Amino acid sequence: MQRDLSRLLRPRHLAVVGGGAWCRSVIAQAERFGFEGALWPVHPKADAIAGHPAFPSVEALPEGPDAAFIGVNRQATPDIAQGLARRGGGGAVCFASGFSEAQAEDAEGAGLQARLVAAAGAMPVLGPNCYGFINALDGALIWPDQHGCKRVERGVAILAQSSNIAINLTMQRRALPIGYVVTCGNMAQTSQAEIARALLDDPRVTALGLHVEGFGDLRQWEDLARAARGRNVPVVVLKVGTSEEARVATVSHTASLAGSDAGAQALLDRLGFARVADLPAFLETLKLLHVTGPLAARGIASISCSGGEASLAADMAQEVGLPFPPVSDAQKQVLRDTLGPMVALANPLDYHTYIWRDTERMARAWGAMTGPEIGLTMSIVDYPHTDPTDWACATEAAIRARQETGAPFAVVASLPELMPEGTAEALMAKGVAPLCGLREALAAASAAGKPTTDEREPLLLPHRLEPGAVLSEVEAKNRLASADVDVPISQVAKSPEEAVTAAAKIGGPVALKGLGLAHKSEAGAVRLGLGPHEIAEAARKMPVPDTLVEEMIEGGVAELLVGVTCDPAHGFVLTLGAGGVLTELLQDSVSLLIPATRQDIANALDRLRCSLLLNGYRGRPAADRAAVLDAVEALQHWVIAHADEICEVEINPLICTPERAVAADALIRLTQEETKR
Repeated sequence: MQRDLSRLLRPRHLAVVGGGAWCRSVIAQAERFGFEGALWPVHPKADAIAGHPAFPSVEALPEGPDAAFIGVNRQATPDIAQGLARRGGGGAVCFASGFSEAQAEDAEGAGLQARLVAAAGAMPVLGPNCYGFINALDGALIWPDQHGCKRVERGVAILAQSSNIAINLTMQRRALPIGYVVTCGNMAQTSQAEIARALLDDPRVTALGLHVEGFGDLRQWEDLARAARGRNVPVVVLKVGTSEEARVATVSHTASLAGSDAGAQALLDRLGFARVADLPAFLETLKLLHVTGPLAARGIASISCSGGEASLAADMAQEVGLPFPPVSDAQKQVLRDTLGPMVALANPLDYHTYIWRDTERMARAWGAMTGPEIGLTMSIVDYPHTDPTDWACATEAAIRARQETGAPFAVVASLPELMPEGTAEALMAKGVAPLCGLREALAAASAAGKPTTDEREPLLLPHRLEPGAVLSEVEAKNRLASADVDVPISQVAKSPEEAVTAAAKIGGPVALKGLGLAHKSEAGAVRLGLGPHEIAEAARKMPVPDTLVEEMIEGGVAELLVGVTCDPAHGFVLTLGAGGVLTELLQDSVSLLIPATRQDIANALDRLRCSLLLNGYRGRPAADRAAVLDAVEALQHWVIAHADEICEVEINPLICTPERAVAADALIRLTQEETKR
């Protein structure tokens, strides 16, 4: 159910329940911000609070308030919420802490949270343990502390799980127009995805920034992604924290590669949300998206009057995978006419200082560094704090280049403090993105690409991770074979003599494996390429009595890991990576969420470093890509059909040859419930 938060976030009147310092601060902040609606303090004993007549109870209010701040202790909070709901309130911010976020031994906190949710009913509640919100578009807020927001006509919306992080973000001096700041608290009732979905209903919101600790209901996040795509509002996420649950009792290599962060990244990729690693990049990405919207191409161009800055841009861009398209002949013609013969024409461009202060020629040269392969053109300018107006030529040239080309354009200060706020505001007013910090600017350009727009099948939802039994390799391969995964011909042997007989039936060189071990190579329980006269001796030296005699898969050009884990926070995670004995050494893997399309899987394979082997490295034969994709899809279909039964599945290695893709080893771990059946 999507709750209606419109009255709460865009209120006509505010009720403040309680008389303490925090409640008085809410009233003071509302007055200071220019809130034009009614302010109604509620206190059973006070005649007035902060200069406003007080009402003795919620029931005595003139009408149900659009928004209310519940500033009483945790024991009294549920009763106040119930009174507001009965009065027809539009929503409430619960300030008190000590609910379910309290220590586990505090059973009272969990009980109070359940009471609060029941008491509020359909009325939206932010928190508890929550500061509230700032609506800088309408001048309305419930905020019990300082903030740095100012009124704007349009801007980005920021939604944070941490109130302290939210305060700090409002204090930014980077000229980012912030339309909304909302804090979630511990989300007893209204989730972060629901709040974000409500913010999208305001057409003045240009981009959405989320500080996320955990995701919760994946269906709500899918709904948010659909709404964001439908409204063409880009979403940027700063994801923090990891989940220990995703690593509980794991036995496969897959689990060590696909920890909770890999699942989080796979979810964000699936939703089409950009991810950044820190707060400065978060702010700069939102700013860039506010000015330019999503960038149409990944290539960038850099302009500076210093070879040192050009080199820095090239090095830093490589770290985030941003390419510099070469300068075209048409661009060279304009640049040569403008800059003269003394300048080497390249991207990044060091244009020296021959045309400095010649605004017209600067604009012409800078405009020439735009083009269809370039998503963003950046002019690196560090304004001197002694007299930034002395470099007004750079500001004017950037504005002219933007106006004359219509292409996304940014002025970047390599040091964040060398972008004056006034200059940034002047640039932004003319459609130029003022970016603070070269590293942050490149991170923003990397994150601001166009998100995926295709509709996907709903995610395969996770179950509670209760690991059960690990199937034997023989049983695991039998199950995969029933799902049309190619497995080697094999036979179980309980003695060296049976191993010799089995090898003769299979024919050719064989592989011999000890059964009942999770990591056979480390235990010395794998022998490969054995001839008829080597089988018996190899079987006698095995660390376990029972062995598996298998067809030897020859002609492999690459070995892959293909695995699935059930991540309780993000769903079923499909991991592709370098396989065999090098899996954990190389740490070469990509994770997707199930279901993934065949094209998703193909794209993920291309992102692996070992994809060079699949494609035929230095004249070697290429793997049968169709067979590899068939194997991965077959595993995925089997997982979907048996989702309630499994915790982990791994094929390692999947031996890829020019004709086949064969599951040479397999592991399946069941859920506890399936184990008991």
